[in-house]
Amino acid sequence: MISNIDFPEIKEVAVAIIPKKNEEAPDNPNWYVYIINTGKTEITNLMVTSKGFGKLNGENVKTSTLRRFLDDLNGESFLQIEPIQEEVFGINNEFWVSFYQEGKLYDKKYLFTAGSISKKFLVEIPVMNVKGICHP
Repeated sequence: MISNIDFPEIKEVAVAIIPKKNEEAPDNPNWYVYIINTGKTEITNLMVTSKGFGKLNGENVKTSTLRRFLDDLNGESFLQIEPIQEEVFGINNEFWVSFYQEGKLYDKKYLFTAGSISKKFLVEIPVMNVKGICHP
């Protein structure tokens, strides 16, 4: 039965985590999570679920699960999803993204593994033209 379901591959949507200057503490930026549509076609009914999990100081930890309905996202544009605290960079951070594009349902999990969110891994982010951590 599941073999009858078409699971199209997502190629033009990414999740990025971007540091932004913090006026109060210039050496400690604030970090934000964004969804980026690098394609030309609008995506609609965008839903993002986020959670963190893993081991911290030898103990299993799990953050609250957050769900956000973001409506629509034009082609070659981006939306801020949420702020992310540096305290969770040492655990896995998962973003489950679902949306419709041209009448088809798309669904993908973006996983930032423990330790992967760091200033030393910054790269140029498409569409936004800033440095950040990107998961295509």
